Amino acid sequence: MAISPTAEGFRVAFRRPSLTLAEVAWRWTAGATAAALLLFGLSEYLRTLPVTNGELLLLRTRHPYLVGEAIAHILRGSLNRVVISALLAGVLLAVLWIVAASVGRMATVRALLDYFRREDGGKVLSDGPANDAERDVASHVSTKSESENNALPSLLRLNFLRATVVLAAAFGFVGAAILAGFASPEAHPKPALAFIIFLPLAALIFLVSWALNWILSLAEMFAVRDGEDAVGAIVAAVGFCRDRTGRVFAVTIWTGLAHLCAFVAATTVVSMPMGFIALVPWRLVVAVMMLATVVYFALADWLYMARLAGYVCIAETPEALLSPAPLPPTPQPTPTPPLQTTIDRDEPILSDLPNLAVEM
Repeated sequence: MAISPTAEGFRVAFRRPSLTLAEVAWRWTAGATAAALLLFGLSEYLRTLPVTNGELLLLRTRHPYLVGEAIAHILRGSLNRVVISALLAGVLLAVLWIVAASVGRMATVRALLDYFRREDGGKVLSDGPANDAERDVASHVSTKSESENNALPSLLRLNFLRATVVLAAAFGFVGAAILAGFASPEAHPKPALAFIIFLPLAALIFLVSWALNWILSLAEMFAVRDGEDAVGAIVAAVGFCRDRTGRVFAVTIWTGLAHLCAFVAATTVVSMPMGFIALVPWRLVVAVMMLATVVYFALADWLYMARLAGYVCIAETPEALLSPAPLPPTPQPTPTPPLQTTIDRDEPILSDLPNLAVEM
């Protein structure tokens, strides 16, 4: 019976919840640090805003235009320092994410490699190889090399490239907005045309950045598995997708559909309490929304670990175990002699001479 990488990935995610906890640990550490830094920076920025008596006078008029001008003037008070602080915080957060992602991915991929190598070895070597295909499987399992010692530098480079892709995508969106703005000048505004131009450009930038990020994240598996450098891991990932396209796409599509269902369910759960905000305390509504969001993030990390386990299963399991066993040949029926429907005239018993059968 052939092994299903998708089913194996979900099975590993169920059997090894510690892998999901490790994934949650490094992801949520970076996310919590970013959220805390954002809240702290916003609080400090609001405290340093200078408010003059003239601006207070404009705010007290409650006229929309005057209030807007007063707020814009207040926010421009320390805007230069805010921009410099935001750039510095973004660089530090990117460094934190690169280090955390590299260490976390190295730990999870090593654990998955140990799991599948032990599983494959037990399946094949328990009864001994019986034919050529099983001998190839046994040699494939027994000759695995432990080449993950120098994986951290390669992972750091790959994650740096992933962060660069995200930054390039952000600049691409800004450039697409500027390019679409040329179609709608202030003298003759055409917002519909600008939107029509911006939408396909933004979709193209998103698809290209997503594909590059996916290839780089897949290359991390080969950096840990084979000890490849960054370029070699990318080449190995591209070759892996070329050689086993169907199985890789199957794992990606099934886990992606599961993630989409989880996103739709979480969005529904988060939006439902907002309809009761006039009936229940707002703190309870916020608590329910935050709980649903946290559960969704945990489920998304669990699904990502199932997908990664599926990729490792494809890479570690030989082709002989992934392909379905050939059906035994159907036995051909033995030919039966044709039924004789005529009378043999030479048969002695049919002769009209007496005692001819006895004489014969």
